[in-house]
Formats: sequence, structure tokens, C-alpha cells
Amino acid sequence: MAKHVVLQTDFGLNDGAVSTMYGVADQVDHNLQVADLTHGITPFNIFEASFRLAQTVKYWRPGTVFVSVVDPGVGSKRLSLVAKLKTGHFVVTPDNGTLTHLNNLYGIEAIRVIDESIDRLPGSEKSSTFHGRDIYVYNGARLAAGQIQFEEIGEALPVEKIVTLPLNLPQVSDGVLKANIDITDVNFGSLWTNISQELWDDELKAQYGQTYRIRVYHQNVLQHEEVIPYVKTFADVKPGESLLYINSVYTLGVAIRMGSFAGENHVSAGQNWTIEIEKEQYV
Repeated sequence: MAKHVVLQTDFGLNDGAVSTMYGVADQVDHNLQVADLTHGITPFNIFEASFRLAQTVKYWRPGTVFVSVVDPGVGSKRLSLVAKLKTGHFVVTPDNGTLTHLNNLYGIEAIRVIDESIDRLPGSEKSSTFHGRDIYVYNGARLAAGQIQFEEIGEALPVEKIVTLPLNLPQVSDGVLKANIDITDVNFGSLWTNISQELWDDELKAQYGQTYRIRVYHQNVLQHEEVIPYVKTFADVKPGESLLYINSVYTLGVAIRMGSFAGENHVSAGQNWTIEIEKEQYV
């Protein structure tokens, strides 16, 4: 076990919630190394949390325990899970779809269901609204510290029984590539699609300098249409111009150099945002 715990929440950093989770991990084992993935997930946005895990997991050593708490169903009958990925990483999270991207990209080897009535922070039995502290980081820290083994946690649950979210995987028809816009680059307003570099190269035979017509839809209603070039990096277009590029997670992105594509065009990302791309012409 790597003795690392990586935290992700939608709690923000304006109160003591995240620090409290750090404190619980320290109580379990003060030798644990606790790090933050992000605490800036849009409140209640499970799809975003699912993506951010998949973006990050492979850069941590196998055995690392991720604790992801975006939990609009806290205190309800939704299950609390520990997933063992085929990569050797572990994720402690609600059963609400947070594991979707990880399962699609890397695969889940096994699932255990936490017994919330007994496997929880001692003294927290009357609390129903802060499972990040009482259930998730407590069990995640115990697992990372080697105080419990994965197989000792609760009951097994078949992987196919977990809650998953629709991914709108890419499809090609008559030269038009249709895909999902999974996320925005929050600081810079780029759109990140689920079109892998391999798919982009193989299906559209993409070449730098070629232009493509893009159409962005929200719930199948057209929001924005534009013809833009595919380039290697932002500096290949002028400031204020749009571009297609391969981003840091090796999928196709849509951006404005030194601007916000999402903000300037009033578009966003998530389960209800899709994109169509087709070859336009050479420049």
C-alpha cells in the first residue's frame, strides 16, 4: 500500500470541512501523506467528479487511495463503496456514478460496500450529513495505512451493479464525428471532449492546418457553430482566435488563444453538452 490518500470534494475551502478530513486521516495514522486532487468540483456535479478522478489517477503510484466526496444523496440509502481499480488504485466514494469514467477507461477489478453502521469514525453514529469525514476519509485512511485490507471491507458487490452515468461515447457517421464535451478547463475556458487522439487521427485523418466545422449542442439544441483550424498548440493561432488541439489528457480540445471559449460563446460541458465535428477545407 502506498500510504497516500488523495482527496476530492465539492466542499470548497471556505470552511473547516476539508481540514477536518485531514484531521481524521492524521488520527488514523499520522504517517499518512494526504494530498488534494481538488475541492472545487461544481457543487453536486457527479459527472465532473468522475472525470477529474480519471484525469488524475494514473499519475499516482498503485496502492494510492482516492477519497471522492460529491454526495448529493448523503444520509440516504445510496451505498458507500470502495473500488479496487485494475491499475491497483483504490477509490472510496458514494455509489452515485462517480466511478463511471474510471470504469470505462481503466476498469474496476472489485467493489466492496462499506457498512455505514459500524465502519465509521468512532463517536459519529448520530451524524448523517458529513460522510466525507465519518465514512469516506476514515475508511480510506485505514485502508491506506494497512489497518484493514480491501477484502475485509463489508460485502462484495458485482461491478455491473454500480451506478453509472451516460458517457455519450464518440460516434462517426457520414464523415461527422459526434461526441460529448466532458469538462471545461476551469481556469481558461477550453472545452475538453471525449474524442481520443487515436480516434481523431484514425477517423478524420486529422492534419495540422486543416479546418473543421464544429457545432456545440445543449440537450440537442444548437448553441454555437464555427469553422476553426486544428493546430499543435495555442501559439499557432493569433490571440483571440479559436483552435482545435490535443489537450493534456490526450483528447480533442476546443479553445480560444488567450480567451475563454466557454465564456465567450456561452457554452459549457457535462452530460448534456455534445459536439459535432466535420472536415471543412484546407487553409
